[in-house]
Amino acid sequence: MSKNLFVFSAASGAGKTTLMNLVMPNFPNIVYSTSATTRKPRAGEQDGVNYFFKTEEEFKKMIEQNELAEWNVVHKNYYGTPKFFVEQKLAEGRDVAFDLDVFGKVNFDKIYPNAIGILILPPSQTELEKRLRARGTETEETIKIRMENSLKEIEFAETKGKYQYTIYNDDLETAAVKLSEIIGKYSSFKSSSQSGS
Repeated sequence: MSKNLFVFSAASGAGKTTLMNLVMPNFPNIVYSTSATTRKPRAGEQDGVNYFFKTEEEFKKMIEQNELAEWNVVHKNYYGTPKFFVEQKLAEGRDVAFDLDVFGKVNFDKIYPNAIGILILPPSQTELEKRLRARGTETEETIKIRMENSLKEIEFAETKGKYQYTIYNDDLETAAVKLSEIIGKYSSFKSSSQSGS
């Protein structure tokens, strides 16, 4: 029975979400981790489905009681990975996928050192800048910040991160095939479209 933890990290603007949305439906046994957060639910979001919504007091209690595999503060809201959810899914024989930044993964690895790390990077800084400009939605200041963040994230991942695999998202279809092959090595539950791999 397959019980794997897949941690996906990406440099800013690498196209991780698009890539994962393309590949993950082919592996129905993999469930996305549900995070805890102190931010308010948005319209249509459900507690325990989209997030475990907590008050700041409840979240801090989870930290104190060592109930989180990793946590961080983003835009004044707390976000974290509850251990109980991970353990429950593993007990059910499910694989679990996590979307963590390169900094959060370091703490996660202390709790789950056998997690399979997959780093997704843009093909080059030049291409990243080109993609950001092509969107037509980014200001010069935002582009500059995202470029700087990307460099910091890549440097941190390469020097302090623990990633067994790196995928350069140059061509989306090629990257999707590579990601499918990597997951297929570990996950024994595949859809019919993956059975030949």
